[in-house]
Amino acid sequence: MSSPKFEEFLSKVTSKVKSTEAHNRIKKELTHHLQELSQSYKKRGFSEEDSDEKAIQEMGNPFIIGEKLNHLHKPKMDWILIVLFVIFTSISFLPLVGGIPGISSSITHIMGRQAIWYSLAALVIIGFLFFNYQKSKNWWMHFYAIGLFIHVYLYLFGYTVNGAKRWISLPGLTVDGTILSLFFFFLAWAGIFNKINEFRSWKKQGFLLVLFWIPILLYMIVPNFMVGVIYFFCLLGMFTFARVHKKLAINLVVSNLVAGIIFIIMIITTTSHQSYFLTRLSTFINPNADPNGAGYMYMVVRNVLAEAGWFGNGLNNDLKFQLLPESHTDFAFPFLVYSLGWTFGIGLCLVLLIFILRISKNAFKTKDLYGRLIVIGGAVLFAVPTTWNILMAFGIVPIMEVSLPFISYGGSAILFYAAVLGFILNVYRRKDIVEPTIADDINI
Repeated sequence: MSSPKFEEFLSKVTSKVKSTEAHNRIKKELTHHLQELSQSYKKRGFSEEDSDEKAIQEMGNPFIIGEKLNHLHKPKMDWILIVLFVIFTSISFLPLVGGIPGISSSITHIMGRQAIWYSLAALVIIGFLFFNYQKSKNWWMHFYAIGLFIHVYLYLFGYTVNGAKRWISLPGLTVDGTILSLFFFFLAWAGIFNKINEFRSWKKQGFLLVLFWIPILLYMIVPNFMVGVIYFFCLLGMFTFARVHKKLAINLVVSNLVAGIIFIIMIITTTSHQSYFLTRLSTFINPNADPNGAGYMYMVVRNVLAEAGWFGNGLNNDLKFQLLPESHTDFAFPFLVYSLGWTFGIGLCLVLLIFILRISKNAFKTKDLYGRLIVIGGAVLFAVPTTWNILMAFGIVPIMEVSLPFISYGGSAILFYAAVLGFILNVYRRKDIVEPTIADDINI
């Protein structure tokens, strides 16, 4: 228990610290230090009162200490991520030059809609930036329930586009329900992994197994396979850094591996999916076998990149209308390379890499486990679609419906990534305010 002299000293220190949320952390740290100093004087034979007084004197001027701590504990902004977001926003308008195939709206209208989406995205980022993310630490059941509710709504009231029943109609706009549910499942699992070591009993481990595979099954039903892939790698990334006890980690890995093998066998052997997967696989392995059918897009993208040159063919070209569909969404990268050249394409890849590496680096600047898991999961949510979108242009991975974050056209994806970025910036902003929850090691 702190002495009245210590309390007075701490009050003077915290009076100079503007962030009231950091006061408790500062008081705990300084109290511990004061008590150690006081104890050292007591061992030398000083009275308790004199020991406390000398400890305070040795600490120094409380107001000067408070000013220094105010600088250390004030909220910080990662301006590099903000600048990169603005760069991506500017680039996102380039694939829209010349219009969108199949859409009769004018370029002005299309550009205007994109500007509106990014204005909303900026508001979303600001909203999540100033929200105390730690308040959502124990809301994982609610987040998971919302994710499930979205899929129930899709099943009952969603409408189908291109064979996928994934869209929710709202007044004035349509929203991709699958990417919306991914956001809530992501937050739910950040909360679960934050307290993963509490799930030690076999019943709770079985419960986690069910919780993990239900969303994947739902994404297969819609279908939206790519969101299922992103969900899987997002959870894998968070699990890797969740500081799970060794025995529990082994149990979870083995049980999920067995369940995954069974799940894949069931999907592949199901009549309705068998031909789909076999066609996709054979086309990916040998697109030349059916150049005018299933392998057509592989051939087109390959030719587009081969004809790009170092400085491109200009944005005002007929590529998107003649050969390359979805040049504003799934194939925004090959379109930009063809239009602006490999010089621009390589530069864009480097900027995207810097963005993802910056987020990943920020994850380890916070000592709060929940915040770290959010940032790691967020980094994966950006890294997987970015990597897949670029690699499928080179034919390294199968062509699937996946947008390039913040560059491909589409309001749902823009708002989704804006919300994720808002949470990431929130964790960085509060990294010097929150109390540490990560121990130096784990007792196995």
